[in-house]
Amino acid sequence: MSALVEKKRPAIPVRPDPAPQHWGMLIFESLSAGVMAIFFGFIAMMGLVGIYVIVIWPLTLWDLGGIHPEQFNLWAQYVLWAVFAVGTLIGYLCFSGEAFKAKRSPGAPPATIRARPTPR
Repeated sequence: MSALVEKKRPAIPVRPDPAPQHWGMLIFESLSAGVMAIFFGFIAMMGLVGIYVIVIWPLTLWDLGGIHPEQFNLWAQYVLWAVFAVGTLIGYLCFSGEAFKAKRSPGAPPATIRARPTPR
């Protein structure tokens, strides 16, 4: 064969996963990621409240007296459930390995190895 002819790679047998993950553990890990998302949101909210208390309130004396938090209860519940659901979904994608699988396009040619030309 010529040195410029492409050679096909030999087929490598696919090995089965040595440690398949139990579905119950995957659900537990995914739900834990949703709880962590709520926790990080809580930390971010505490940071915003801290900035308000340290910077805005002393400088402006704006005490938010006209705002009634009861009117935001339903909205806050929707936001909390959405953060939990998105965190759980992202946790599932990461812990199941779906996010890290290489996806090839259906029309992509198989990988080939080119032989190096021999020096003369």
